[in-house]
Amino acid sequence: MSISKTERTFVDVARQLFAKKGLEGTTMNDIAVASGKGRRTLYTYFSKKEDIYSAVIESELERLSEKLDEVAARKIRPQDKIIELIYTHLSMIRETVVRNGNLRAEFFRNIWMVEKVRKKFDADEIAIFRKVYENGKQYGEFDIENVNLVAEITHYCIKGLEVPYIYGRLGHGLTDETSKPLVRKFVYGALGKMVQN
Repeated sequence: MSISKTERTFVDVARQLFAKKGLEGTTMNDIAVASGKGRRTLYTYFSKKEDIYSAVIESELERLSEKLDEVAARKIRPQDKIIELIYTHLSMIRETVVRNGNLRAEFFRNIWMVEKVRKKFDADEIAIFRKVYENGKQYGEFDIENVNLVAEITHYCIKGLEVPYIYGRLGHGLTDETSKPLVRKFVYGALGKMVQN
């Protein structure tokens, strides 16, 4: 999302206000005042509060997307890259929710709005998985018949793990480091290859 400096200011200020006061407790006037800009300027960029809320979600997803792109660009084996992508996705989602305080309840309450904004992110993440799986298949690390389907399944499985991961219900008592060998074994088995050292 390419946005102006003024628009970025509004999004950053709105995120902070939503995190403190929630979506319902924040007004367009609050955002205008806290940003040091006028209401007229705010309405030039956003016609209603839901529009700026969507921009906040999109901004947060861009942060996650950038991290996933960094992992995808690393010079590591495809099988290791898959694990790093999974953990990066989950840890960044948890960090985003924790960082946004009261906004976390809004994310879960307004899941339809989040899903609408997430479409591009979801498609981009599936494309990253597809590329890594194609690369791993080419080098004999994965035995996958339908790369597209496996990329989609991987994405939606991780997406389904977000809420339990955020609330610490997944792998209770395990750290990321102690759970990674178990996740590797599960993922590599599903991809048709045993863990390679």
